[in-house]
Amino acid sequence: MAETAGRRDAVVERKTNETKIRVRVDLDGTGRSTIATGVGFFDHMLEQLSRHSLIDMEIEADGDRHIDDHHTVEDTGIALGQAIRKALGERRGIRRYASLDLAMDECLTRAAIDVSGRPFLVFDARFQREKIGSFDTELVQEFFQALAQNAGVTLHITNLTGTNAHHVAETCFKAVARVLGDAVAIDPRQGDLVPSTKGMLA
Repeated sequence: MAETAGRRDAVVERKTNETKIRVRVDLDGTGRSTIATGVGFFDHMLEQLSRHSLIDMEIEADGDRHIDDHHTVEDTGIALGQAIRKALGERRGIRRYASLDLAMDECLTRAAIDVSGRPFLVFDARFQREKIGSFDTELVQEFFQALAQNAGVTLHITNLTGTNAHHVAETCFKAVARVLGDAVAIDPRQGDLVPSTKGMLA
C-alpha cells in the first residue's frame, strides 16, 4: 500500500515512552485487515471497523499494558486518525456526510459523520458493565475521541437501545465503520471538487 499518485493510502508511525504504533490504511480497499494490539476485544472491534468501512487496515501496537490498556487504545486511535487524514489529502471528490442507524439484536446505535476537517465528538452510550472481558468499556469513548480529533471529523455516536455491553460497543464500531466508509467514498458527480462552498476542508 505504498503511496502513489491517484491512490488514497497512508502510513503513520507513532512512538512515545508509552506506546509504539504503526498503521497503514487504504481508503479504497475491500475491508481487509491485519490487527495486533495485544488487546483482544479491541482487536475484534478494529477488525469490524475495517471490514464494514471497506478501508484496508494494518495496525500493530506495542504499549505499556502492564499498567492498563488505556495508552494502547488511545494512541492507536491517534495514529489511525492521522493515517486517515493523511490518506484523504485535500478531501477532493468525497461524499463528506453520512449517517446510519445500526441494529444488532436488542441494540440500536446511530452514527453520523462530517468529514469536515473540524474535529468534534459527541458520544452518548452507556454501559451496564465496566468491563467486557478485561477491556474497560470507558475506552470505547477514548478511542473515538482520539480518532475524531486526529482524522479531523465531526462524529456523533448515540446508543438508542441496548443492554448487552458487548453489543453496545460493537454497534458503535460497526455504525462508525459504515458512516466513515460512506463519507470518504468518492462521489463521481463531485469530480475533483472539494465538497464545500469554501473550496477547502481544513
